[in-house]
Amino acid sequence: MTDPTPGLLVAPTDQPVWRSPLLQRPGAVEATGPDAGVAWHYGEPTAEARALDAGTAVVDLSHRGVLTVTGPDRLSWLHSLTTQALADLPAYTSREALILSPTGHVEHSLHLVDDGERTWVTTEPGRVGQLAAWLDRMRFLLRVEVEDVTDRYAVLGEPVAGECGPGAPIAWLDPWPGPVGDTACYGPVEHPAAGVAWREVLVPRATLSDAVGGRPLAGTWAAEARRVAAWRPRLGLESDHRTIPHEVDWLRTAVHLHKGCYRGQETIARVHNLGRPPRRLVFLHLDGSADHLPSSGAPVEAAGRTVGAVTSSARHAELGPIALALVKRSLAVDLPLVADGVAAAQEVVVGP
Repeated sequence: MTDPTPGLLVAPTDQPVWRSPLLQRPGAVEATGPDAGVAWHYGEPTAEARALDAGTAVVDLSHRGVLTVTGPDRLSWLHSLTTQALADLPAYTSREALILSPTGHVEHSLHLVDDGERTWVTTEPGRVGQLAAWLDRMRFLLRVEVEDVTDRYAVLGEPVAGECGPGAPIAWLDPWPGPVGDTACYGPVEHPAAGVAWREVLVPRATLSDAVGGRPLAGTWAAEARRVAAWRPRLGLESDHRTIPHEVDWLRTAVHLHKGCYRGQETIARVHNLGRPPRRLVFLHLDGSADHLPSSGAPVEAAGRTVGAVTSSARHAELGPIALALVKRSLAVDLPLVADGVAAAQEVVVGP
């Protein structure tokens, strides 16, 4: 059996850490790790989480990378490189996509939307330079141009009212030149994120503070709790150099199973048909009496033996302490677990 413990990644330092001007707001405490440069919270994380749930707050995600792809071949070209069907992507409709290695391991996670003239892509902090360089090498003679515009555009995250459609996190421009599409949420209706719509708003970096206006701000504490509660994987936390999409539930939102050839497709098809990914993502309800949250990379144990590792943990305003973890595929779904010394009950995300 493959060792289930993920070798958690450190984001490549191919882009500067953007320190947000919103860190100057009263009470702001800067996040660490992959979210350095934006606020972890503004002094009241529980109140911030409730404001997010109410749909009034906005989250500073200005540390995310932003790039654009222009040219008449852009959508068919991205279609051929990624796991997502993009050739006929309607304008203003977003998608989540992955770039895989030749052996099917996840290398990049993309949130993208096309405005009819260019495709906008947002990426995890610190990865946009690496992604842009790889895309540029893959242009060949096609009519496409790739540009890193992180220095000019910033990302804000916000909840969206309405029912959950069949797509991925929506990204849009502010001001948006057309109607918002119907894919403003994390996944299909059976997904726990159903009804918990979320989108990324792209704004000029120079007007970031103005774009927030008088709306309350929530930090990454609240945003990450929302993500963990929705079972959504994050590149570099739920993934390592061996991760395939099946393990972490990316098949639901980021992989089109009936499109043509792309790098890594053989692994996608083989594992999907055989149903045997080496690891599987689980959601953990943690013992609320513990005095600490399990750290990322901490062991998950069952009956005294290590069966996996914690990938993300958070304190949710309603659910209390929660976490995501990668465990052995064969682990019984009803087995009590211990995560970094904290008793945990697992909820199935990816079935064994």
